[in-house]
Formats: sequence, structure tokens, C-alpha cells
Amino acid sequence: MTDLEMPVLRTERLDALSTSDASTYAAWFACLADPTRVRLLHQVASRPAGITIGELTEALGIGQPTVSHHVRKLADVGFVSVHKDRTSTVVMVNPACCTGLPHAADAVMGVLTQRPCCPTDLPEDVSVRAMTDADWDPVLRIYGEGIATGNATFATEVPGRDALDAEWLPGHRWVAEIDGAVVGWATLRPVSQRDYYGGVAENSVYVAEDMRGRGVGKALLHKQVIAADEAGLWTLQTSIFPENRAGIALHHSAGYRTIGVRERIAQHHGTWRDTVLLERRSPVT
Repeated sequence: MTDLEMPVLRTERLDALSTSDASTYAAWFACLADPTRVRLLHQVASRPAGITIGELTEALGIGQPTVSHHVRKLADVGFVSVHKDRTSTVVMVNPACCTGLPHAADAVMGVLTQRPCCPTDLPEDVSVRAMTDADWDPVLRIYGEGIATGNATFATEVPGRDALDAEWLPGHRWVAEIDGAVVGWATLRPVSQRDYYGGVAENSVYVAEDMRGRGVGKALLHKQVIAADEAGLWTLQTSIFPENRAGIALHHSAGYRTIGVRERIAQHHGTWRDTVLLERRSPVT
């Protein structure tokens, strides 16, 4: 296997790791056994738009032949891709490794159980309350800002208020405020109309463009999952683009675990995209 396809984990026994999966994971871990290679991968992952061999040489303080050798090793197992841009060689991280590596570690160690909820380091200047009809304008504006990133949703246009109002579960619509201004929102929608899936919902969390990195999403998700537990919802799920590493980390902090990568699940602006499927099982229900 030369890429980061997600091997299937057998759930009937936590120790029943197949020989094929074990070989794949061993190749990944062996590739990262060299400290220089780990440093190099870190540099590449920190530059999702790509970094040249020359820039890597300068950043790591090692010779270009050594950098090229380690890049080839990382490319062999699918951690990075390499392409030419005029006279430069550009190295890019494979977004799937952001979830593939944690999944591999969890599979090997048998740690595929529920993560604790919830983060305790919530921002003091962010308050979360139930959404009202007066909040629709900022909610739709923030939705549009999320769409503009290209990594928040498959939607390319902001849905109408009536459509969203019909989709979102009443009692599970939240907005975050800073100094009285709405800076983010979170909602749940049912995954099915079938009665036996009545306790399963899909979440959405959006933060205003100029408020990202201030813990707004953390505060929203904290409120959302606690309210869902209290309401008797037993499973929350979400799908996130692999490139949205902050979103994946945010959900992990609230008790979600990575289920796997759904390859080429839908097209976005004419390009097939993968999504990472995450799930949170309520510890209450």
C-alpha cells in the first residue's frame, strides 16, 4: 500500500488486527523512525499549500540531497506528494495522513473508545445561548463566510432561511456571542426520518471569519453536546474535509472519534472530495 487508505478495523475483537493492516501500519511507523524525517513532515504539514525542497533545506538546516532522500521516503508511503512548479520541486502533505496516523495509533493500541467530554478551558468572553428568529441575519452571514473557505461544506451557496428552519432540530440551535454580537452558531439535524434513528443527529458548527481561534467553536460544541446528552440523543455524527484539521481536533476535544475516511464521497466545484466521518456516542444514554 503506497497511500493512506484507511484499513478496515475489525470490531468483533479489539486485538484482531489483520496481518495486512499490521504491515501497513508498520511501514508508516518505520518511515517516521528517523527524527529528521519527522521534522521534515512537520514542516510540510505546516504548509498545506506546499513547500519547496529549497525552503525545506533552509528550514531544517540540512543539505538538499538529504532532504530529497527523506522526501522520497515519505512519498513512498503516501505521507506527501511531490510535483514540479517551473524549476522548483514542491512538496505537499497528504491530507489523509492527518486522520490516518491517529487512526493507526488507536487501532494498534485498541484505543477506539469514547473520548472524554468536554473541554474545560472555555473562553471567558464567549457566551452561548439558544438561537432566536432575530439571529437569522448573522447566522446566514457566518454560514456564507464558512462556505467561502472552501473547506467547511459541500454547499456553494447559503441555503434559504426556510430550508434551514425545516432541517434543524428545534431546541438544538445555539449562537455564540462576544460583547453582544453573534460570532458563531451550532445546530443539529436528524440523519433520518425513521423512528429507530430518532436519537442520531448530524451537527454543524460555524464561526465568524474574524473570530476564529478565540475558542468560539469550543464553547458552541461544549454547549451542543451537553444539551444533546440531556435530551436523550445517543449519537452525534459529522463529516469534515481532511484539510480542516482544526475542525477535526475541535470535535475530538468534545468526545468525537474518527470512524474513517469516506473517499470521493461527493464533488465540490467539480472536484471529488474526501470527508472524515466522526462520531460521538453519548455517555449518558
